Amino acid sequence: MKNFIELIRGCLTEVREIMPWDLAERLAANPKLLILDVREPSEFAAMHISGSLNVPRGILESACEWDYEETEPELVQAREREIVVVCRSGYRSVLAANSLQVLGYRDVASLRTGLRGWKDDEQPLQDIAGQAVDLDDADIYFTPRLRPEQQRPISDRDRGRDRSPRSDAN
Repeated sequence: MKNFIELIRGCLTEVREIMPWDLAERLAANPKLLILDVREPSEFAAMHISGSLNVPRGILESACEWDYEETEPELVQAREREIVVVCRSGYRSVLAANSLQVLGYRDVASLRTGLRGWKDDEQPLQDIAGQAVDLDDADIYFTPRLRPEQQRPISDRDRGRDRSPRSDAN
């Protein structure tokens, strides 16, 4: 049985990733590039990349097809467009990019490091009203907030498990 990190690792063999600074260049070069934000609507409302389309990960596959309540016409018609999938940290976007490729989307990448990396590269973010988000204020959103019951038991913490899905991570 695979765990979450192993699932991500498996998808990374099929999914191309793009770094935040490269996405900024791609946006300047290709105005038709679709940024697909797969975070939940409340996350998207707090901050997102200007012009991005919000389709939560949980409804992505049905949003890609006609005749569903979740259908997102722009996404259905984007099978030949360049798409960069984004999330908070770059994990959900890898899973989503893999799904898009399975569904026949041809030019898909995942934003490595997610919006956290985008912010660290000092790229602009905006809220749902279109107002610029102060990047210092955005730090709170990117700080992990695990409750004690969500943490691995102390007896399991030192078993040498590599929790990074990428082989080149430090």
